[in-house]
Amino acid sequence: MVVKSKHLIFNYDETKGYYLCFPLSKLIWCTISLPFFAFIFCVVWSILYNFEETTFTHCKVWNFLPSISAAIGNHMTQYIVWVTAVTLHSGPRFLFISIYYRYYLKMIKHQKQYIAKVACTLNVIENISLLGLTYLSSAGSYAIHEKCFITFMASSELYMLLTCILFRYHRKTNTMDKFEAFSLRMKTRLLIVNAISFSTAGYFFLRHNKYCEPGIYTLFAFFEYIVVLSNMAFHLTALFDFKDQCITVYKKGIDVR
Repeated sequence: MVVKSKHLIFNYDETKGYYLCFPLSKLIWCTISLPFFAFIFCVVWSILYNFEETTFTHCKVWNFLPSISAAIGNHMTQYIVWVTAVTLHSGPRFLFISIYYRYYLKMIKHQKQYIAKVACTLNVIENISLLGLTYLSSAGSYAIHEKCFITFMASSELYMLLTCILFRYHRKTNTMDKFEAFSLRMKTRLLIVNAISFSTAGYFFLRHNKYCEPGIYTLFAFFEYIVVLSNMAFHLTALFDFKDQCITVYKKGIDVR
């Protein structure tokens, strides 16, 4: 028996029994869409309904954009939306880490597998620290929130860097199809955008705290947004790495092929 739809295949096999096949690309889209739309909602909602509170700083100068921590953690509506989205997306994120590790075992030279293990470990740390950032807002637990943020940024930057190094220099074969080449090109560009945006955001944050100039905190918030969005886009490039693969769910577990 085979039951097919646009997104699912329900079938029976003598060795697997009944199983469900779901395109991995759909799960990737769904996973990244959760924090993306939650992020957009929180920023827009904060501007429309909590503008004064979320753009306020100790300098009391004019600003137009709220920081991410103010937009997602200081008001209950935004907090609930963000916590729900990040919580729902974290499970698939851990699944993707295991899928990438299996992918590295096949693709990366044996003597460079330790780099793949480090990259996957950093991805785990990134995901855990994101959960910490989500549940512990800067308003309620600033010290822990700050440590989670530092851990998130450090693990995120290093993970993206190691991933680009693995894809570019340590493949078992030097040949890449057009999807693999595009994936690497996008990963490299997004890494550069992310690193530059993070450095620029840090500059404007320090400048705001030192000189209290109008609008500078808005520039900090804008580049902070670019950091988050480029991070999401980097993970979205998994679409090109697993373009034809499906997740198969059957009574013995989950398989990807």
